[in-house]
This record gives sequence, C-alpha cells and structure tokens, in this order.
Amino acid sequence: MDVKTGFFYLFSVVLLFAAFRVVTARNPVHAVLYLMLAFSQASAVWLLLNAEFLAIVLVLVYLGAVMVLFLFVVMMLDIHIDTIRKGFWKNFPLAATLGAIVAFEMAAVLLSGFRLSEAPAMAPGAAPVDNGKALGILLYTEYLMPIQIAAAILLVAMVAAIALTLRSRKDSKAIDASIQVKVRAADRMQVVKMAPTQVAPAPVAASAEDNK
Repeated sequence: MDVKTGFFYLFSVVLLFAAFRVVTARNPVHAVLYLMLAFSQASAVWLLLNAEFLAIVLVLVYLGAVMVLFLFVVMMLDIHIDTIRKGFWKNFPLAATLGAIVAFEMAAVLLSGFRLSEAPAMAPGAAPVDNGKALGILLYTEYLMPIQIAAAILLVAMVAAIALTLRSRKDSKAIDASIQVKVRAADRMQVVKMAPTQVAPAPVAASAEDNK
C-alpha cells in the first residue's frame, strides 16, 4: 500500500466517523462541528482524486460560509433539546422508512458496479494541466456567454438587496452619523428660568405643648 492509498483510508475513516457523529450527537453545536470535520475530510479525498477545484470550493463555500453561518445560528438559538426529544418516537416510523429507502438505493448502486474509463493519454512532452486551469479555460471559452449572464444576474440581485436594505423608511429611527457628530450642546439643552408654580408652605407654628 502506497502513501496515497494510506491517506485515502485515513480520510475515509475520519469522514465516516464524523458523518456518524453528525447523526448521533445530542448537542446541535457538536453536530455542526462534526459536519464541518466531515466536509474537510471530503475535501481532502477530492484532492487525492485530483479534483482541486471541487476541494477548494467545498472549503470556501461550505466551511467558510454556510457551516459557519449554521454554527452561529445554532449557538444563538435557544434550543430546548428535551422538548425536541419528546416527538422522537412519533416521527420514527417515517424516518425509518426514508432511511430504508436511501439504504436500498445505495445498495443497488454499489452492487451494480461502476463503469471505469481510462484517462485520456497525454501527448509526449506536453506539460500537465491541473484541474482548476482546465476548468477555467473551458468556462471562459465555450461557456463565456452563460458565465456573463449569470454574473449580470448576480450583480442585479446584489444591488437590489443593498437597495432594499438601505432605503429610507418613515418609521425608521436611525440617526445620520454626520448630523450627530456636528451637534452642539446648546442645540440639545437650554436652561430656562421659571417662576415656581406653587407657593412654598409656611412653617407650622410650634404648639404650646412643644414649647413646654
């Protein structure tokens, strides 16, 4: 067994363990952390398969954005685990049925085998082209127009989201920072002399008993 095969088995074992703990972990935060570990091991397996672009996208998109967002959401939510566990046996038949269907489909795919094809032979003396460079050349040559259309749609969506967020509302109580910095104390408070609205009560005369 060579080094590459050893790393493949190592990453696969950690990936299976992390995926199992995602399902069996009682704490939601621990489940999210195990899911992040599973994604990192899947990215390492893709690197061994010479799929550098997929590995980098998995790390940047899922580990760097989606899973971190999930982790913050789970940590901020006040999840009552005891309340969630009360409906376990109620939903168990449906979950068991779906799990059996998924297991049957996976077994059917694995038992039927895979069609293996050999990689195209490289010309003698040609420099090897990595996966990311080949994908970039393909995207910006044959699929240039769809890439430009998708980029324009994403740009319009981003501008629309910013416009909806920053639009002025009548019920908003936001204060302009520039106006708040330029304010003076005299503009906020003014001391006014006013006559007393009620006459102070006269001192009560001492009674004869107190004088004694």
